[in-house]
Amino acid sequence: MGKLFGTDGIRGQANKYPITPEIALRLGQTLAGRFQAAGATGMRALIGKDTRLSGYMLETALTSGLVSGGMDVYLVGPLPTPAVAHLTRSMGADAGIMLTASHNPFDDNGIKIFGGDGFKLDDAMEAKLEAELLAEDVQREHIPSDRLGKAFRIDDASGRYIEFAKSSIGSQSLRGLKIVLDCANGASYSIAPTIFRELGAEVIKIHAEPDGYNINNGCGALHPATAGHAVKKHGADLGISFDGDADRVIFTDAQGAVIDGDRILAMCAISLKECGQLRRNTLVVTSMSNLGLHEAMRRHGITVEITDVGDRYVLERMRAGGCNLGGEKSGHLIFLDYATTGDGIISAMQVLKLMKRTGKGVTELAACMEEYPQKLVSLTVKEKHPLETLPNVQAALKAGEAALGAAGRIVLRYSGTERKIRVLVEAREQAAVNTWTEKLTAAIHQDLG
Repeated sequence: MGKLFGTDGIRGQANKYPITPEIALRLGQTLAGRFQAAGATGMRALIGKDTRLSGYMLETALTSGLVSGGMDVYLVGPLPTPAVAHLTRSMGADAGIMLTASHNPFDDNGIKIFGGDGFKLDDAMEAKLEAELLAEDVQREHIPSDRLGKAFRIDDASGRYIEFAKSSIGSQSLRGLKIVLDCANGASYSIAPTIFRELGAEVIKIHAEPDGYNINNGCGALHPATAGHAVKKHGADLGISFDGDADRVIFTDAQGAVIDGDRILAMCAISLKECGQLRRNTLVVTSMSNLGLHEAMRRHGITVEITDVGDRYVLERMRAGGCNLGGEKSGHLIFLDYATTGDGIISAMQVLKLMKRTGKGVTELAACMEEYPQKLVSLTVKEKHPLETLPNVQAALKAGEAALGAAGRIVLRYSGTERKIRVLVEAREQAAVNTWTEKLTAAIHQDLG
């Protein structure tokens, strides 16, 4: 058996290694075993899931593993990832587990693990779990039958999160705003429309009828133009598109134009600074954020810190530095004053609150930054060979960096969750972006096929 954990938990095709009931069972046993070894008693884990068909399989297997190791299990059903993180902490559970493959197609699934504090496990803890789970020589002693755990269905879990989410804006009225919610046929399909309606917004919901197969299928954060069309059709003020587990969100304005994570981070950072609420006067982003964001922050006297790609690395930097705002261009937006992970619903509420406070539409607010032309290409690869060993790629990369200089950049990286390589080219001129994207893509084909 090979490596399990990637940049965002364990992920892969459902019912194939590592997303199998056998691995889920052993993971449950391993988690329970760690608590047992520490001499802990009365331990509890919370399990949530998105709307994929394979969630039933993984939920059952994980529950069996945890219960057999003496842990009680709270089952909360289909809920967004950030709701699971919040409930883990608020219900005093020792671990939270979310079954989701986020923005991936329905036939993938994954396992994200949170500690009792509601934050994702760090790399070191995941490595320990992985080593124990995969160790063939480990003898797992079965506990006495009178110490087995129990499983409980928590029927009011969604209501608990609804009230928490509304409190992030002080349950401020959103009356007068008309919004389109694209729920991606995923975990937010029921809870998101409820939250925004309870606050008084007029809600048009789309892709909120999951059937186990249609999650992320031509909808949600990966396809924000879908919400854009609905915004124009219904004359709405804003389109809000979640991904499958609602930890990401992308917006569309009243004209149906996409407003990505960089622009949302820029306008929220400026607003928080104006209100004296931007901690350390700092915004944390990844290397994929647009150079235009950096220029906008310099104009407003805001420091920008850069991390590797992945919301977990943004969050680690935020916690270490005492920052309260960070995120990714892809829509992982972290408002650390309220949530312990990227939260699409709470992020959308912060944007709507800002619109209400200023009386401005998102188009005007997002005009605080100008984007450099940018192109991101994802190419499927058979193997993830180290980039430094690819001669044609390295030659094209060096030539491109020399040509663009300080007026542009190139980022090459493998996906942490899929067998893909991502090519990002950014420059002041679109022609330069197109030229170097083509040259790098050709070099990748030469070296990797």
